[in-house]
Amino acid sequence: MTDRRALSEAFLARAGWGSAQRSFLAGDASDRSYDRLRHGGQSAVLMDAPPGKGDDPADFVAMARHLTGLGLSAPAILAEDLEQGFLLLEDLGDGIFARVIAQDPLLEQPLYAAACDVLLHLHSAPPPHGLPDLSAQDWAEAAAFVLDWYRWGITDERIDSRDFIACLRDLLACHADGPRIVILRDYHAENLLWLPERQGLARVGLLDFQLAQMGQPAYDLVSLLQDARRDVAIETETSICARFRTATGQTEVEFSAAYAVLGTQRALRILGIFARLCLHGGKPGYLRLIPRVWQQLQRNLAHPALAPLAPLCARLLPDPTPEALARISAKCPTAPAP
Repeated sequence: MTDRRALSEAFLARAGWGSAQRSFLAGDASDRSYDRLRHGGQSAVLMDAPPGKGDDPADFVAMARHLTGLGLSAPAILAEDLEQGFLLLEDLGDGIFARVIAQDPLLEQPLYAAACDVLLHLHSAPPPHGLPDLSAQDWAEAAAFVLDWYRWGITDERIDSRDFIACLRDLLACHADGPRIVILRDYHAENLLWLPERQGLARVGLLDFQLAQMGQPAYDLVSLLQDARRDVAIETETSICARFRTATGQTEVEFSAAYAVLGTQRALRILGIFARLCLHGGKPGYLRLIPRVWQQLQRNLAHPALAPLAPLCARLLPDPTPEALARISAKCPTAPAP
């Protein structure tokens, strides 16, 4: 038995769930994992977040309580051992947006509208104290992951990224650096659950929000509508953007520029993260998502606001051809070709 398994079983015993049936539920790009527990006709979810791996379960607890205080559906905290990195959570079920929509595509529009309304409600409330608040320079440096990992994985070349960072920093400062609101950062169809038995905004279940911080209003909207894991219908993207823009009182010109700049920053960073997950983390499966993110990047770069950055990206970033992705995959510690 591994140390983590033994520690988790001791935690569950203390919480009164020691005899529960346990089955793997999910893992993600971090070191966190989730098991579903069934005991006496009830169910719960065990989060295992090993200490020192970058995700502090205390942040999850604090944000979960903030969200539920706003009437939103974050999982209730049933028991916690923050020192060892274990949480026992309310089980919100299996109604992941991506699965629900796959079963009935007509639900995409109403589910995404509900998710948009959750963001608007979250943004209207005072934020909790102490959340990180990154500068435009910080956001631009995060996007340089695309050079450090994606470009390097394909070309084996290291380059000076200062001009790239400065260009993106200036675009963010100009178009997407206004008043801050709470952003959840990983707000997409794999982290949202449909809870039709609940009412109003509480019908949207929320997961994976422990990295919440202060950020730009359209960031989570981009995360929702430019999803690395699934294609969102262009009609849905257009209507939800209009819904958000109308509710926030922005003009189409200012909204579309901010949306494209934030979409560019996010796509660049994700390309770097997915390459790093293969090259450093031994997880080549993320490479199959890169072509979708690349197409999202190209669509954002086509916006006139991105005119200063688009030529730099065209010169510095290789297309994710099968051959290019194979070069990244070949460096993966465990890697079959993608």
